[in-house]
Amino acid sequence: MMDNFTPNRFVDQLNEAGVPEEFHDWLSAHGVGDLVVKMGIRFTEMGAERMVATMPVEGNTQVAGILHGGAHVVLAETLGSFAASLHAGKDRHAVGIEVGATHHRSVASGTVTGTCTAIHLGGTLATHEIVITDEKGRRLSTARITNMIRDNRH
Repeated sequence: MMDNFTPNRFVDQLNEAGVPEEFHDWLSAHGVGDLVVKMGIRFTEMGAERMVATMPVEGNTQVAGILHGGAHVVLAETLGSFAASLHAGKDRHAVGIEVGATHHRSVASGTVTGTCTAIHLGGTLATHEIVITDEKGRRLSTARITNMIRDNRH
């Protein structure tokens, strides 16, 4: 049972999502989010300037049997938001204000990889580009997300 009183309740979730232990303290209060788990997203590299994760196509398809366009955007927004949050630091947080994606080709099986690269890391805004590729390295979609960096309320 998961509740708000169990210490370290998200450790299994963080491990399953491939989050390196150095980031467990940062994510221990909230985990990675239920959608990340449901989509099968696994982080392979984490940083404010570059973040990489994989996601299976299976279980994330639309009725035509290809990866759902929304799944592309979920992977992209997850990467961009987490990268912006790392940039924001402990006393600030990131709030998504814009996300857009262009789909270039479809994929029906395998695993996709999202590579998030910082375009701008400022004091009030962070913008990232996310390129999603298939197992052969072919570009499937390109997304861009902008997050506003805000001070935490105390």
